[in-house]
Amino acid sequence: MKGLGDLERSIMDILWAQSAPLTAREVGRLIADRDLAPTTVMTVLDRLSRKGFLNRTRDGRAWRYEPAESRDAYVTELMLEALDLTGDRSAALTRFAQAVSGSEAEILRRALTELEEQ
Repeated sequence: MKGLGDLERSIMDILWAQSAPLTAREVGRLIADRDLAPTTVMTVLDRLSRKGFLNRTRDGRAWRYEPAESRDAYVTELMLEALDLTGDRSAALTRFAQAVSGSEAEILRRALTELEEQ
């Protein structure tokens, strides 16, 4: 899975926060911190769609865009790719476990226990 550029991440953040698919115009209105041409928004949405980050459906003359996967699924893929970069996954996982907070460690313990019980 490829990473996201700054503008791509901003657009994905907007779409992940929505409960329904949005048009390029609606996305453009929600990007408050940038003054972007509508064609720029459409180009980025098209690129994200081709990369597999977005699904799009026709709505009259416009396209509606929605995330292909949740933010959690995306972050999980990034974490797994990062683990693949290390020569020692065990060491990386151990270091990660040492770096998380107590409440995060408890969440990990519960998740591992549930997986063992399945």
